[in-house]
Amino acid sequence: MSEAPPANWPGRDGQPISCREKLKVLAENHAEAAQVLRDAFEDAVLMGVDETAMRRILTDLVASLPSPKVTP
Repeated sequence: MSEAPPANWPGRDGQPISCREKLKVLAENHAEAAQVLRDAFEDAVLMGVDETAMRRILTDLVASLPSPKVTP
């Protein structure tokens, strides 16, 4: 698994996002999130947290994020 952003960002309709500004923001957000997660992971492991457990904790954190979509 790579820390590089995905080659394509799928839209809700299944088609890749093509707007350059959106792609720029998505790439910046990806890089920022990767750095924060990397730092949190490294800190935890260096402080003695089990590596597998920390990966699960971070995965669970992402899975629990609420959707920003407004439901009618």
